[in-house]
Amino acid sequence: MSAPPDTPVALTTAPTGYADWLAELKTRIHTAQQRAALAVNRELVLLYWQIGRDILERQAQQGWGAKVIERLAHDLRTAFPDMKGFSRANLMYMRAFAEAWPDAVIVQQPVGQLPWGHNLVLLTRLKDPAMRLAYAGRAIQHGWSRNVLNIHIETRLLEREGQAVTNFEAQLPAPQTDLARNMLKDPYLFDFLGVGKEADEREIESAIVQHITRFLLELGAGFAFVGRQVHLEVGGDDFFIDLLFYHLKLRCYVVVELKAGAFKPEHTGQLSFYLSAVDAQMKSEQDNPTIGLLLCKTKNRVVAEYALRDSNKPIGVAEYKLVESLPKELQTSLPSIEQIERELEDTP
Repeated sequence: MSAPPDTPVALTTAPTGYADWLAELKTRIHTAQQRAALAVNRELVLLYWQIGRDILERQAQQGWGAKVIERLAHDLRTAFPDMKGFSRANLMYMRAFAEAWPDAVIVQQPVGQLPWGHNLVLLTRLKDPAMRLAYAGRAIQHGWSRNVLNIHIETRLLEREGQAVTNFEAQLPAPQTDLARNMLKDPYLFDFLGVGKEADEREIESAIVQHITRFLLELGAGFAFVGRQVHLEVGGDDFFIDLLFYHLKLRCYVVVELKAGAFKPEHTGQLSFYLSAVDAQMKSEQDNPTIGLLLCKTKNRVVAEYALRDSNKPIGVAEYKLVESLPKELQTSLPSIEQIERELEDTP
């Protein structure tokens, strides 16, 4: 008599090639699960878009007022008691979603690949369709959670990218130039450090190390923390780099130097020296040339551009802000993540 289907099979030596085959099957199953989840999400987003479009059309053509949404919410929840998402608040978001994206093709774009909660953040935080798509694309690219997406929108990440003063075009090969330029921001927002406006370099540096996870989020994708006050010995003298990182996509070290005051041209000389030392002592043959980032409290952009012209090392200069308040429109008119979550609940 054969054993029942659920009876454990005695473990024996696996045949040749079994381990590789099992690993391949696991990868296939995991990929299929991801595709299934994406397909379900796309269908849900499309359904919500269709409901929102229908509400818009009927209100426009038949003059239905806002009361119909409240009645619809009640009737849909009665018809589908086990299905979430039919609260009055969420139906209003469906209407706003369809109004924001009039063409159904949009659900095949990045917003159609994101969960509905991400779309609510995009819808409520951003007014410009192009910026919504840009943040949606980046969220997919880097796998941002809804809270991370919200943080990046609030701190205007994409608007700050590529704004630092650099000499990358002259000092880096073409394939690296754009990626390196977009890697840097201006300004950097360090309000999460919890230090005052008059903090010196060491105070800021210590706070950064204490909040390294949040600091890496502000730096952007691809940065790995190597160390603080990294020691270099050159000609018998000791030198210490404020902060050292490695960028995984650029495949190079990134030296970060902090200045509590205004940018001065002589700062680039010191940073160039550190870059030369790292290239000589730490960089491997597979690594690309080390990049420097000089973070100053303030800078004169023209002075920074002049200072970088004759430097033979790739350097970027940007400002940092220790206290950054949100624009008034974000503080007063937009719901928080918690508010959005409450409004999504199907409560009577």
